[in-house]
Amino acid sequence: MRLSPTLSLYISRHFLVSFATIFMVFLMLILLLDIIELMRRTASLPGVSLGAIVEMAALKLPHMGQQAVPFAVLFGGMAAFWRLTRSHELVVTRAAGVSAWQFLLPVVVIAFLIGVVMVAVVNPLASAALSRYELLEAQNLKGRQNSLAISESGLWLRQSNQAGQSVIHSKQVLQQDSGVELRDVIVFLHQKREQFGGRIDAGFARLEDGYWDMRDAWILEPEKPPRFEKSYRLETDLTLGKIQDSFAPPETMSFWDLPEFIRTLEKSGFSAVRHRLYQHALLAAPLMMCAMVLIAATFTLRQARRGGTTFIITGGVLTGFILYFFSDVVFALGLSDSIPVVLAAWTPAGVATLLGLAMLLHLEDG
Repeated sequence: MRLSPTLSLYISRHFLVSFATIFMVFLMLILLLDIIELMRRTASLPGVSLGAIVEMAALKLPHMGQQAVPFAVLFGGMAAFWRLTRSHELVVTRAAGVSAWQFLLPVVVIAFLIGVVMVAVVNPLASAALSRYELLEAQNLKGRQNSLAISESGLWLRQSNQAGQSVIHSKQVLQQDSGVELRDVIVFLHQKREQFGGRIDAGFARLEDGYWDMRDAWILEPEKPPRFEKSYRLETDLTLGKIQDSFAPPETMSFWDLPEFIRTLEKSGFSAVRHRLYQHALLAAPLMMCAMVLIAATFTLRQARRGGTTFIITGGVLTGFILYFFSDVVFALGLSDSIPVVLAAWTPAGVATLLGLAMLLHLEDG
């Protein structure tokens, strides 16, 4: 029997209402918890107003909402199918010759579209908001003064020390086991009052413990003749870890900007594993949404035969937590290069989809 458009719209409407309701509850809880956490972190910091805290929490909310979407799809699907099962509407539908695969199809399509919209539309907005949140957090909570930028022209790095600030530019970066090496280096020195303090041109610079070891350096200082130093040390508090952490986190970059940034990052000599993993995780998001619908259906269909609200709630919550921790473990393996990035990003969605299909095949076809 072919599923009628009226029945498809009816089931889809139930799912969308349940999804939207649960998603809004998640957003309100996340916003409240973020405000409380920011108030705790800023309790001992003067000058951070309540308005600034609310602004930071609101800017972080779209990013956190993205992470909550799969769980909203899971619990929204469970709530919708549970309501239809309790009213015996699904029982009548299946008795009329409509299989579970047929009445699940429109819901799966909607879940897939939710994933596409989240990646293509919501993600660029969320990344821009999170980027602004990171900036406010660095200024208000961390007092961070070091920053780094990667572009087609090379590496731009700003650092601070007791003498003031300095801006480092390098056309080529080599990341080796021994550390970071810069080629064709230019350093602009600034004193504490933003006065120009000089310039250093060096052919080579290596990051050591507490300083940059520069070779073949020309030092130019105001009102002094240029001088040549075979070896010159520039004080720094940077480490390889700090430099890598200074890159724009992949979460603060739009899905559409990630490919170009990955190419630029690799061209500059740095690893782009974290950004590639995030890119493929976004691509796998629509498949994960479909998997959540299939898993939600397995619990509601079993409920129709055995009964038990506790089984549905416990099973849904447990499944959500298992998938969350499983994804974290697989992503960690991908970040450490223990498994390929593509495998790490697509495994959680693939496993969840296969699990949902297997359970539905067992319940529906025996």
